[in-house]
Amino acid sequence: MNIKIVAVGKLKEKYFKQGIAEYAKRLSRFTKFTIVEVPDEKAPETLSTAEISQVKTKEGDRILSKIQPKEYVYALAIEGKQRPSEVFAKELSQLTTYGHSDITFVIGGSLGLSPEVMQRADDTLSFGKLTLPHQLMRLVLTEQIYRAFMINSGSPYHK
Repeated sequence: MNIKIVAVGKLKEKYFKQGIAEYAKRLSRFTKFTIVEVPDEKAPETLSTAEISQVKTKEGDRILSKIQPKEYVYALAIEGKQRPSEVFAKELSQLTTYGHSDITFVIGGSLGLSPEVMQRADDTLSFGKLTLPHQLMRLVLTEQIYRAFMINSGSPYHK
């Protein structure tokens, strides 16, 4: 199994990098895990609707260029599907059972994901209605992926 996170923007804070590195190391016994960063589109604080659309489209094109046709894609979005960790773990396990060995998670930029990325996604994932910094979301997602593997292996980590 291969798990990839495609994320808009660079991870800057050392403590986020360290947390993600720790979970990535733990995940290495279960899966090949990679994070691919694509540049965010520079934009002023206030944007028109058309400018927002342009930014999302440019970032979306960069994201889509990192996704292969065979990959099963989860788009992270506030309006996505929420699920308990146990259900998420079962989904990941079932994906591999049904021939999806390449799973990609997409974290968009501060304006969200383009319609094209949402359309390419096979499923959506939400961690709730809270707005979280994208860098923190990478850490939370990486931990939840690790948690899913631990649940599937019967480990007490999840408790």
